[in-house]
Amino acid sequence: MKPKHSSNGHGHETETPDVSHIRNVDVTHELSDVNTRGIGAFIGGLVLMTVMVYLLMWGMFRVLASQEREKDVPGSPMAMSTAERLPPEPRLQGAPGFAAGLAKEMGKEVKQGEGPPVPKDPLWEIRELRQHWQMILTAGTKDPNGKTWVLPIEEAKQDLLKQGLPVRANEPVVTAGSDLPTAASSGRMSNR
Repeated sequence: MKPKHSSNGHGHETETPDVSHIRNVDVTHELSDVNTRGIGAFIGGLVLMTVMVYLLMWGMFRVLASQEREKDVPGSPMAMSTAERLPPEPRLQGAPGFAAGLAKEMGKEVKQGEGPPVPKDPLWEIRELRQHWQMILTAGTKDPNGKTWVLPIEEAKQDLLKQGLPVRANEPVVTAGSDLPTAASSGRMSNR
């Protein structure tokens, strides 16, 4: 019995027939393959929805920002100021108000409305602090009464040498036969 198939008898039924000889100049694509109107409508809808979402988010952020501005009320007169909330000295590098405190410590007066020196680069504070420390080490520090309470480093060395340094008393030298553990004892002491 002969198998039934819809081919024209020139090949197997799973082979794609050769259609290269068929030409139609009026038709540039097959209408059933791709729906260009649907793709265009999808892209147009996507662009329209993107613009709508953008405008809605912009409006929402404007509303939220205005609500936050309404919340900004002046603080209580009993509340601490920013300078009062700073941690006690010594402060870490980068702490707000560091420059003002350092300027006051170094005896530089900050004029009204002028403010403390502004850092020029990230290492400004550490350079200022090291300069301040070097000044203290070489010149010492005096309290408001004029009494020196931090000596310059060279004077402190001389005072220490005048007082004399403590010396450890001569202790007997430990010999190998004493109660020191050996390598073979794994750190255990002998039972003598």
